[in-house]
Amino acid sequence: HGVHTTDSARRWRQQPTPARAPQRARGTRPTAGAARSHGVHTTAIMVFPMCGILAAFDIGRLGSRSADRAHVVDRARLLTHRGPDWSTTESLGNGTYLCHERLAIVGPDEGTPGAPKDSKGEQPMHSESGRFSWVVNGEIYNAPELVEKHGLQCHSASDSEVVGLLFERFGPSCVSMLDGMFAFVVVDKDSGSIFAARDHMGIIPMYMARGHDGSVWFASEMKAFAKDDLIERYEEFPPGHAFERDSAGAETMRRWWSPRWITDDTYVPHARANLEAVRSTFIRNVQSHLMADVPHGVLLSGGLDSSLLSAVAVKHGMEAENRSWGRGQKLHTFSVGIEGAPDLLAARKVADHLGTNHHEFTFTPQEALDAVKEVVYYIESYEQVRASVPMYLLARKIKALGIKMVLSGEGADEMFGGYLYFHMAPNAAEFHRECVRKTSRLHKWDVLRANKATQAWGVEVRVPFLSQGFIDTAMNISPEDKVVDMSHKPDGTHPQMEKYILRKAFDTPDDPYLPDDVLWRQKEQFSDGVGYDWVDALREHAEAAVSDEMFDKRAERFPSDPPTTKEYYLLRSLFEEHFPEPCADEQIPKGKSIACSTPEAVAWRQEWIESAGDISGRAVGGVHDAADGFTMDKDAVAGKQALNHAHPSSLEGLGTTGGVAMSNGATAAAAARRINGDRPSTATAAVRRSAPARRPRLRPGNRTTSRSALSVRSLSRPVVFCL
Repeated sequence: HGVHTTDSARRWRQQPTPARAPQRARGTRPTAGAARSHGVHTTAIMVFPMCGILAAFDIGRLGSRSADRAHVVDRARLLTHRGPDWSTTESLGNGTYLCHERLAIVGPDEGTPGAPKDSKGEQPMHSESGRFSWVVNGEIYNAPELVEKHGLQCHSASDSEVVGLLFERFGPSCVSMLDGMFAFVVVDKDSGSIFAARDHMGIIPMYMARGHDGSVWFASEMKAFAKDDLIERYEEFPPGHAFERDSAGAETMRRWWSPRWITDDTYVPHARANLEAVRSTFIRNVQSHLMADVPHGVLLSGGLDSSLLSAVAVKHGMEAENRSWGRGQKLHTFSVGIEGAPDLLAARKVADHLGTNHHEFTFTPQEALDAVKEVVYYIESYEQVRASVPMYLLARKIKALGIKMVLSGEGADEMFGGYLYFHMAPNAAEFHRECVRKTSRLHKWDVLRANKATQAWGVEVRVPFLSQGFIDTAMNISPEDKVVDMSHKPDGTHPQMEKYILRKAFDTPDDPYLPDDVLWRQKEQFSDGVGYDWVDALREHAEAAVSDEMFDKRAERFPSDPPTTKEYYLLRSLFEEHFPEPCADEQIPKGKSIACSTPEAVAWRQEWIESAGDISGRAVGGVHDAADGFTMDKDAVAGKQALNHAHPSSLEGLGTTGGVAMSNGATAAAAARRINGDRPSTATAAVRRSAPARRPRLRPGNRTTSRSALSVRSLSRPVVFCL
């Protein structure tokens, strides 16, 4: 609002400036040059609809257009949870249908009496010539800049219109111009050609299917294709790719996003960390992701990633958006956990420091268990269930508050090696390769969970860490600057712990973003943050539900990668109920994991190879202790005892190199280069136990806290899950 634009460009539908403090349109920058040239001061209403989409081509098996349409509508309605505000299905002829289930993240003036329909961003959208039609799920954060740069003639206030207009002018190459999270399908009605694309990281889900009749389908979730006799096979549309079918029917699938770190297996970056670039890039990303004129907030756990996200949103987001969430209002933050858990205190402390409007929600292990079956249905996976259930419960509460959009901190752990098992990387090059594996597979794991667990209740999640600009910055930093070395303090104060670069980039004592004990707080495993009460309750439930006889015959029921625990047997059984087709199971990542590692990283340690595979942080518990409650002694004699991978009690006697625990007990050479200057080329290290400090009690501050319990019960071991 208060954006200066040109008349001729017609960049967004213009309305008279309301009699209130002018606000900048979401995500736009003032176009002062245009104002000087034309002297026009107008209000731009920006409509950003998240949704579910479905596109079907060459449908005709049912024998009548009405039957075909009814079938397509039935399939699209399975996506209504993603867009509960409105549903639209259009037939374009020749067996082509475009469907849109809409969740509107809109300007406050939408819906005013007399407002044209096209200002609402309703889809499918059509070019002025009528040649092109399209549906889009996502957000295009640089839409205003693209409109300004290319003089696009917009007839609506929606960023989704920009996608089709760019395609009309530039063709398939337009996808590389987009900065955002998206999945879209464009139809050329003159030639019959199809173009579909998905964002660089797969933040927005999309699946592709083939019908027995030769039809081609695209949809936001695979549940639109499950249990459908007309569908022969479906699979995930790969992130960073584009699909084309030309007028002759020839099909191609190509990668449109090809950074070297993801396409060159031999590439290991050597650039030193630029802390200013890390900080400034992330700040810009958060500002662009705060484009919303509806109440919004941040998922806050009190850990580093969510705390930094909240701090930047408060410090820079309100300034950039001119307090777009309302004069006198505060940013909302949300956390969820079991009543009385210590990690809720961490979230409260951050909220208190930032002065946010903080909301806490509690649940019990039984309530989590009651939600497991529906969570498996909504996330379309039997992986990530431990972490998805609390997020699903929280999203329901967020929706009840009238909040439609939240920011979340996914991605930082993968890019900077933040998981605790990274301490065990054998060398810097392998550390980098694991970062690449983890980051490039996020669409199968945390990104999938974040999107689907929240969209189950019509809540949109945005992930600023995963913008193209920040990924390019982070993934081209030398891994020698990322590896963990708890014996080294490059800044003279804090050891080079996990995600040291990110911590140090926001370590600004003169104008602090976060309290020091939050900025340098030890990483918590995501699902373990809920506490072992929830994790153990799930395991105990599975033990009771799956008999020994059933488990002994698991290879007969699940011949592809049989489950190694009763928990996985149960979850796969629930998944199979919802998605019985073999192709559905093929979309789920397979292989052994230790504390969220990739299967490749399991080979780092012999005891990991021999173990059954524990996805929780307990598998590397000794590393956790070493980084948090232990102290380093350079003069200690290394070489007593190897790490007990199951439930280690200490890491005493392990040599380290760059944060790598050496099971042979030998002293090791320290990492050669660090962020802040030179350091000795060799060092010995061992780990010695020290008592962890008691967490201080917090006093109320300028934070507003809302605490809403799903159910409050007496628990023997208070624990927490925070997002």
